[in-house]
Amino acid sequence: MPISPRIYLASTSPRRRELLRQIGVGFDVLAFRSGERGEDADVDETPLPGEAVERYVERLALAKAEAGVRRVLWRRLPQRPVLAADTALEVDGDIIGKPVDAAAAHAILSRLSGRSHRVLTAVAVGDGRRIRSRLSVSEVRFRPLGEDDIRHYIACGEPMDKAGAYGIQGRAAVFVEEIRGSYSGIMGLPLFETAQLLDAFGCGVIGSGISS
Repeated sequence: MPISPRIYLASTSPRRRELLRQIGVGFDVLAFRSGERGEDADVDETPLPGEAVERYVERLALAKAEAGVRRVLWRRLPQRPVLAADTALEVDGDIIGKPVDAAAAHAILSRLSGRSHRVLTAVAVGDGRRIRSRLSVSEVRFRPLGEDDIRHYIACGEPMDKAGAYGIQGRAAVFVEEIRGSYSGIMGLPLFETAQLLDAFGCGVIGSGISS
């Protein structure tokens, strides 16, 4: 069986690593190291004034992929495509990212209770010569959440490193009444769009029906 070329993953997210493994993509994690150029230590995730959430997540995914490509050059690593992604929620036109503390997580979950919200994940792949991105948009509806639901969920620690203060693959699955869209996109890496991008960079996913 042919083996697809390895890529770099510009993310430390365990969910994204799990999803890439699920579709048989070989990768090495490309994390920031101290001593490298400071502007790439963290991509500024502050939304621009009036910025639409669609543009926001694509801008961040592209910036993270570009930063990853620069790290490959600085470290003189073998040239491979770099994949990055960004996820955000949208409620009433507001962009919702990761909670900064338990109080912020409580406010976010209270806002999601008993209603629908959008989850947007952008994926970007670059290799130093070109860069491409794709966007996945899904809709999730939560059941009404009681105060105990929210308090106990925050106490387990799961919400704190996740956009929208929940992980659909974890304990928050019991809050979800309905999904329209991509389950893997809600987790943080839409696999259909990811496979299409990787194919465009010569890293087609075996069995996807895309690669030759």
